[in-house]
Amino acid sequence: MPARSEAPAASPRDDAIRLLARREYSRAELTQRLASRAHPTEAIDACLDALAEAGLQSDARFAESFLRSRVMRGQGPLKVRAELERRGVERGLIAAALAEAEREGEVDWFELAREVLERRFSGPGDTPRERARRERFLAARGFDFEQIRHALARLGAVD
Repeated sequence: MPARSEAPAASPRDDAIRLLARREYSRAELTQRLASRAHPTEAIDACLDALAEAGLQSDARFAESFLRSRVMRGQGPLKVRAELERRGVERGLIAAALAEAEREGEVDWFELAREVLERRFSGPGDTPRERARRERFLAARGFDFEQIRHALARLGAVD
């Protein structure tokens, strides 16, 4: 006999705590996950309000944690912002997390772009085609034009 049939149905709070014990989640992500477990919408909202009040769930904390993990992966601000929006984090919280990381010196997007480019390519490219390839590489990782230009200029100076 399966063990699950013996256990009583988990409450939205139990499921949310179990999820949050593994990693941070945005409120929107938790709402989706709890809804997929057939919890009623009203119970989910009440549960998430209580968790936020108790400080167990915070979109601001999620955004900071997510930002740090993506910086470690070498992703740029455009990609990080888009990913956070997709995960349901409010734009104001995203802007605050990005600004705080820059203000605290946790991230220098220009230097990160250069480091990411340097790990992949030895030089800025001798031909326009090679240079465009490097630009596409950084753009796909979420760096803006100024950051890409900076990275290409600095990579050329290093070699």
